[in-house]
Amino acid sequence: MDKFLDELKLGLKLLKLEWQEDLALYKKKFLHATLSEKKKEGITWHPVVIKKTKIGMGERLLIEVERTDTNYPSAFSSGKSVSFFSTQEGFQGTEFRIHGVVNVAKKESLVVTLPMDEVPDWMDSGKLGVDLLFDEASYREMELALKKVIAAETPQLLRLRDILCGQQRPSWKESPYTSWPGLNFSQQEACAKIASALDVAVVHGPPGTGKTTTMIAGIEAALAAQQRILVCAPSNMAVDLLVEKLVDRGISTLRIGHPARVEEKILHQTLDAKISLHDSYKDLKKLRKETESYLHLAKQYKRNFGPEERAQRKRMYQEVSRIREAAEQLEEYIRADVYQKTLVFASTLVGASSHHLKGMIFDVVFIDEAAQGLEAATWIPILKAKKVVFAGDHCQLPPTIKSQDASRQGLSTTLFEKLIHRQPEAAHLLQVQYRMPEVIMGFSNEHFYHGRLQAAANTKEHPFSGEEVVFEWIDTSGSGFAEQVEVETLSTFNPEEAQLACRYLNEVIVRIGLSRCKEMGITVGLIAPYSAQVRQLRHLIFETYAFPNLRAFADLMTIDTVDGFQGQERDLMLISMTRSNPRGEIGFLADKRRMNVALTRAKRKLIVVGDSSTLAQDPFFDQLIRYVEEKGSYRSVWEFL
Repeated sequence: MDKFLDELKLGLKLLKLEWQEDLALYKKKFLHATLSEKKKEGITWHPVVIKKTKIGMGERLLIEVERTDTNYPSAFSSGKSVSFFSTQEGFQGTEFRIHGVVNVAKKESLVVTLPMDEVPDWMDSGKLGVDLLFDEASYREMELALKKVIAAETPQLLRLRDILCGQQRPSWKESPYTSWPGLNFSQQEACAKIASALDVAVVHGPPGTGKTTTMIAGIEAALAAQQRILVCAPSNMAVDLLVEKLVDRGISTLRIGHPARVEEKILHQTLDAKISLHDSYKDLKKLRKETESYLHLAKQYKRNFGPEERAQRKRMYQEVSRIREAAEQLEEYIRADVYQKTLVFASTLVGASSHHLKGMIFDVVFIDEAAQGLEAATWIPILKAKKVVFAGDHCQLPPTIKSQDASRQGLSTTLFEKLIHRQPEAAHLLQVQYRMPEVIMGFSNEHFYHGRLQAAANTKEHPFSGEEVVFEWIDTSGSGFAEQVEVETLSTFNPEEAQLACRYLNEVIVRIGLSRCKEMGITVGLIAPYSAQVRQLRHLIFETYAFPNLRAFADLMTIDTVDGFQGQERDLMLISMTRSNPRGEIGFLADKRRMNVALTRAKRKLIVVGDSSTLAQDPFFDQLIRYVEEKGSYRSVWEFL
């Protein structure tokens, strides 16, 4: 046992390393930087203009701001904490800063929730800006969770800790045979494993195998057994996707978390929304208005007044206290009533530490995308669990780690990945994938999943036509398309490869038929491993008129890094590998899991554009190119020049 306690203590040490590195990077970008430098880093927008304000769900103030200069990058995203400031003279003190949370982040605009009733005057004075803030609270919660796991002061936590650390074997119960309609044999076996597990079950879901569908079926079975459930995932987006699917199945879910961090589609599942829709909410609103009215009257009394006025003001403040107490009791009753009627709660991993869930224990905690959550964060909901069900794929992207030292020492290895090796009998691989034809699936299947995946019958109908090759590699070797480095960001790009990629994608769309693609609603994705190459591709397609057919596809086209496509799919995918140099340097393309994500997004056709002389020096890419050659879909750039 000492070995595993030491491992948990090491995890605590590595978490602190990551915390320090994250904070140091933030300080480097923020605290000692000029306004101009912060704009270049994408962590400050200035100037911004207030476009509109409105009262949103839960009576919170929503403000939409727009930046006039979109030439700078943006690090803002949904759920991040931000701070508004002004560079106008007379408004530069800390008292003129307001913190908020981002609801929606676009290239040129933000929608932010503010903790107030109306926008203060200084925000309308011009020269308004917004900063991205450092989130220290998440690290504190993760640190606290690890300390609780190490101490393991309750029998329930001690048992789960020993099983998850591999010290005890998982236990099972005899489950009555149940059939889950609409699920394939592999998904049925996974659901049976979830139902019969007494403490832990692991669903390994490769791309397109219906991992979320299986999770929903497992949740429905737990509900049928009258169990109380907590559903978690590392990101707000992943939680919201699960909640949306649960609601579609008629399962009412209480989404815990700041409303600004929740997708608009499921705002009605938040606590604020459910309180405002409660039968007793009108009475609560009436009490709050009475409080405001008495406070307003009490404040009208001046300093120089007699005993009678003083007594009157005292009576008013007493009435305010009485009404406030009644309002608090009523709100507590409404909240308790909402909780009583809720069987499924949902939050992010860190969000499971919310005071709204304080003291609650769940029969089952379901953790989706568990291979993307830091181990310390994953323990937070486990503290509230009698039984845990993990779902994910450790052969795809791991969590993002900023400290290379912490990553090398093991911080990037998740609890999910450890469990697959420690408790193999608790794990089940989903084997039937519905996304891509066998040719696209084949390489990843052999390399990552030991050849155990099967392409479902429906994937045979996915290709565009008999003439259109499903998976091809266009080799730029010998073309002189050399990589370059962006001076400001040090990110790699390859302008000539970007041109070729766009030209060939344009050809493919014309060949399939522009009107046919539009009618079918064909979605197109372009992946580049480097943000500078993503910018090159976006510029060529959206900001020039070199490829009008592609520009016409703007609403059906996504251009992003590999990380931006995790968990997504597109009909037609093109990957621009970017790297091309005589030294055979491929940087983080050597991360096989990242490439697995890129290679498994396409439903109908996959095109890879890359320099074999650079890439094939790595055994992984050498095998990939050989695979494409075997399938007869390797092409040289010289066919296009």
